[in-house]
Amino acid sequence: MVRSVLVAIPTLNEAAHIEAVVDQLYVDLPDCKVQFVIADGGSTDGTVELVRSLAERRDDLFLMHNPQRLQSAGVNLAVRQYGQDSDVMVRCDAHASYPRGYLRSLVDRLQAVGADSVVVPMDSVGDGCLQRAVAWVSDSPVGSGGSAHRGGRQSRFVDHGHHAAMLTESFRRAGGYEETFTHNEDAEFDCRLRALGGKIYLDTDIRIEYQPRSTFRKLFKQYYSYGKGRSRTVRRHPTSFKIRQFAVPSFMSACAAAIVMSPLFPVLLMLPAFYIFVLALTSASIAFKKRSLCGLLAGPAACTMHVSWALGFITGILTLRESQWQPDKTYRGLGEAV
Repeated sequence: MVRSVLVAIPTLNEAAHIEAVVDQLYVDLPDCKVQFVIADGGSTDGTVELVRSLAERRDDLFLMHNPQRLQSAGVNLAVRQYGQDSDVMVRCDAHASYPRGYLRSLVDRLQAVGADSVVVPMDSVGDGCLQRAVAWVSDSPVGSGGSAHRGGRQSRFVDHGHHAAMLTESFRRAGGYEETFTHNEDAEFDCRLRALGGKIYLDTDIRIEYQPRSTFRKLFKQYYSYGKGRSRTVRRHPTSFKIRQFAVPSFMSACAAAIVMSPLFPVLLMLPAFYIFVLALTSASIAFKKRSLCGLLAGPAACTMHVSWALGFITGILTLRESQWQPDKTYRGLGEAV
């Protein structure tokens, strides 16, 4: 039986979103003690003042400073300082939208399936033309490669998904998030959790909405960081690398090599030409399906995601050094041996 839930929300300059997120999460709470902890990484846009104002009206909402700024460190800090008596820890992002009764649904499902962690699908949505195009292509095989938590519709046990709720004891036992990770800390954590016998359940009936980046530059930077973070996870957990992830850097490298070698072997240009054809077909089909010219940006958006992810991954593999994880290693996250 769940007696206490800790909701950890890391923030950094989220004044435009944080109040709406808190309001959404407060609807139809589970029948137990719930504490909301906002771990702020040094916002300068008024987020701190806004949260303080909210905390004055709610005795279960707390603000704390996250000196390391990173989301991984913020969640760990919230668990260390406020999670001593919590049975369940829920991680929420300030850039997402949550359905009615989100926390109640997570707690109920966590107990019903006997999992250590319940993860949820992210449905990308957007306001601007590029955001909508990114959202549409992200939920397609071209954009996500069939990732279960990107537009997935089948609830099942999985290796990884977008983090939502987990047993606090399981989070502690696995050592918490690795605080040096700026990206991919959730996937790296899931590798440790599963290695220790933990079970992860994807519930496709509980869905959140996420807004993609609004410019190609921001999209490139985001996916470059994703790729670089994934390279660190692969170094620590070599068996975690999926074929669909290997395909991205391999294919992009092959296209680059084909272009370089094309003066000697023009036939090699068929490979990048095929890629461009697939992207063009994707753009046209999404534009037709969505009845929007914004869909024509789906191909360029997918290309940006592929190229930046591949560059980040290859850069990480070549420049970063990680020791392979061992079950008896002590982690910095929560300061516990696992």
